[in-house]
Amino acid sequence: MNPNERDAEVVSETGYSKGYLRYALGLFLLVYIVNFVDRQIFSILIEPIKEEIELSDTQLGLLGGIAFALFYTFAGIPIARWADVGVRKNIVALAILIWSGMTMMTSTAKSFGGLLLARVGVGIGEAGCSPPIHSMISDYFPENKRATALAIYAMGIPIGGAVGTLAGGWIGEYYGWRMAFLLVGCPGIILSLVVYLTIREPVRGLHRPVAQPKVPEVQISLKETMSFMWRLRSFRHLSFAGSLHAFVGYGVALFMPSFFMRIHGYGLAETSSYLFLIGLTGVIGTFLGGYLGDRFGQKDQRWYMLFPGVATFLSVPFAVFFYTTQDPVMALILAVPGAILGPMYLGPTFGMTQTLVPPQMRATASAILLFVLNLIGLGLGPVFAGMLSDYFSADYGVDSIRYSLLILAVGGNIWSALHYYLASRTLRDDLLLKEHYVQAT
Repeated sequence: MNPNERDAEVVSETGYSKGYLRYALGLFLLVYIVNFVDRQIFSILIEPIKEEIELSDTQLGLLGGIAFALFYTFAGIPIARWADVGVRKNIVALAILIWSGMTMMTSTAKSFGGLLLARVGVGIGEAGCSPPIHSMISDYFPENKRATALAIYAMGIPIGGAVGTLAGGWIGEYYGWRMAFLLVGCPGIILSLVVYLTIREPVRGLHRPVAQPKVPEVQISLKETMSFMWRLRSFRHLSFAGSLHAFVGYGVALFMPSFFMRIHGYGLAETSSYLFLIGLTGVIGTFLGGYLGDRFGQKDQRWYMLFPGVATFLSVPFAVFFYTTQDPVMALILAVPGAILGPMYLGPTFGMTQTLVPPQMRATASAILLFVLNLIGLGLGPVFAGMLSDYFSADYGVDSIRYSLLILAVGGNIWSALHYYLASRTLRDDLLLKEHYVQAT
């Protein structure tokens, strides 16, 4: 069967045209961009926030990390359970409305407590974004295109981070950090309505291997889902590998603007412009991770884990040179390889999580992955970076942020690469376990 015939079957089976599938994936990408704009804007504005409200790096790490992540992760699982039985597109629309409104409310904060409440609200809203969208994408696209589709969706991370950095930096420079939060929250209000009115809810479990029986219309309990996923050794390793990757990524992302401003002397708007351009190169890595994972995974599914492991390990030497150089221009150049290699893990990690479980578990599986990823990565990465920076400040002064981020990047990425390799060793057995489970149910 040639590719055109396969595409025709997909369109016939789903009842959606290829144009609609592209529209839906594009809209989901836009949702994720807005998601990360609202999330990332905090990092570019931490210097003026720190100055006005008089916060330590540890407090900034708490606001950018655990305050957001704790409620994001714990709210994610019950929301995902709702998404596994409810109308997923409505949940996404409501989530956008909540996190956008709370982003706008951040502009009214007068103290650490006020910022804390606002970040908690943003976290709760954003918990309703990825699990239902991952589930819908997995129903829109077949297994051999799933990592690519999820990688395109995950491109919202570098694009949203770059846009949030640019918008926050320039608006913050000329109109203040409060106006920046107020303005970037507005587009989400409109976007939530677009999602509600134009996205069609796909049939669950539509794409499955030919030999696999039709997915029964039964609900699977949270306990059974967690028990099944715990049996998947490859999932345990890939989730921990992704968590360590996120530990590095979120810790570095929160303090990267401060690194360029404190170490290399760049201004707020100038830093945001450079980080915008660097961040956009992450789109290349995000897409390539999913595309190459699907391409090589066709021959050997272990490449879905080996590829992000190799990319993560290769980023380490670039990180060493980046954090130790004294040249501001060279630092900008050395930031690019890491920005490309860093997000290559996203598509394969999200895609294989969806492939490892039956369709009735997909939103919950995504939430469990994000629970581990964000509790360890987003929750602890920024706090660890901030605490290390405060600890080193007595001996190294302004250079404390340099050594904090260097330790984070080198140690975390090597450890992450190891677990991706370990995940690849049991992946085939776990995929067979999934098939046996589906047949038995």
